[in-house]
Amino acid sequence: MRSLMLRLYGAFTRLSQPLVRRKLKKRAVAEPGYAVAVEERFGMYDPVLTGQDWCWIHAVSLGEARAAGILLIELRRQHPGVPILLTHGTATGREEGARLLEPGDLQVWMPWDTPKAVAAFLDRFRPRIGVLMETEVWPEMTAACAERGIPLVLANARLNEKSLASAERLAWLARPAYGALTAVWAQTEADAHRLVSLGAKVEGVYGNLKFDAAPDIRQLAAADQLRASLPKPIVVFASSRDGEEQMLLEVLKRFGAAVPVPPAQAAINSIAKRVHDVQWMIVPRHPQRFDEVAALVASHGFGVARRSAAADELSDAEIWLGDSLGEMALYYGLAHVALLGGSFEPLGGQNLIEAAACGCPVVMGPSTFNFAEAAELSLAAGAAQRVADMEQAVKAALAIVNNAAKRDAMVQAALAFSSSNRGAAQRTAAAVLALVQDVPRPVAGAGASGPAGVPAGASAERTDPVLDDLSAPAD
Repeated sequence: MRSLMLRLYGAFTRLSQPLVRRKLKKRAVAEPGYAVAVEERFGMYDPVLTGQDWCWIHAVSLGEARAAGILLIELRRQHPGVPILLTHGTATGREEGARLLEPGDLQVWMPWDTPKAVAAFLDRFRPRIGVLMETEVWPEMTAACAERGIPLVLANARLNEKSLASAERLAWLARPAYGALTAVWAQTEADAHRLVSLGAKVEGVYGNLKFDAAPDIRQLAAADQLRASLPKPIVVFASSRDGEEQMLLEVLKRFGAAVPVPPAQAAINSIAKRVHDVQWMIVPRHPQRFDEVAALVASHGFGVARRSAAADELSDAEIWLGDSLGEMALYYGLAHVALLGGSFEPLGGQNLIEAAACGCPVVMGPSTFNFAEAAELSLAAGAAQRVADMEQAVKAALAIVNNAAKRDAMVQAALAFSSSNRGAAQRTAAAVLALVQDVPRPVAGAGASGPAGVPAGASAERTDPVLDDLSAPAD
């Protein structure tokens, strides 16, 4: 029988549905992806979307979708043909997830966490296992999966101190939710300790899946070719967040980057000359901010050229804008050094692992709690440098650019740091497949029906034999 607290939570999520719809409508103005298949979020799916025995993977947003892509490659390598159901919570996550689909896979929105919507999702798709990526744990979903005997795991799991404190304030919801998970595979020992304190069953510390991502070699090759033709070294502000671009532009303007440097002044003001001797590039984290950041750059008196413009227009501006998705390997390949977005505001930093895999030295600010262990390991390896603020970051980047020996050492350290931390994908995929093998096929909820009135389990629904024979060796 469900606890009183869970029933009260269910009542709250039901009553909040109009607010969720309003928020989705508002966000769709800037990101049209939020207007796609809205009813899926409330448990109403197109009748053609159905099936059972899915390996269901939930990747809420862009970063989680990229981690899911790494896991998917290894799952398919270890067991070809595994049927995949992908769910997401954000438009960028869904867009990235669409690139991961193969024939026979499905992609839908994660349902809003009401009893009715969650039941509709589980009764329609009847996953054989659910894999939540990194952080997404919802009380109703975890309870419903436990009731149906569906193994639900948290993979590549992370939990920082701030999130732990928030969860502890809602311990009456958080502890049962984490405790209902079948297994948790943490990124680090510190994550594992925090997760255990919430009642999670941590079965292993597997490392971070993102270390197993292979950079796009075509993008790296294109970057090498383009960089060889450019007159200046490039400093990229990678995955910048709201407020951080303003910091960089103010520092560059104060150093005189928005105006030409006369020879006489250059002799006196060496920092101004060095700022001018570098090509600066900003790559915002969120695509809906591309136009906003372009306008911000122009408002500070800088010329701005966008990646989406013709290539011959790029060299005419002080600031380049990376306004494209899926090209981070290109940007890191172009960069002689990268400033780490999200680390100069108290946002926890963005993924520095991708920069390391591309052999790009990193200068990070004080806030890196989202990648705390990776940040410390990269610093210890000599692949990154930490500074207190944006002015120090600009000076540090210039120092690296102007010291070839130091930069080369950081490049080699980054590549070694990346290669020495791989293996999480293989371990996680093996654990997922082993768990499925040990658990019998779940059944639909009481009185559940398939699409368009077809009884659950009828022949109109897809079934996949792949997950029934996981003991067979992979090709």
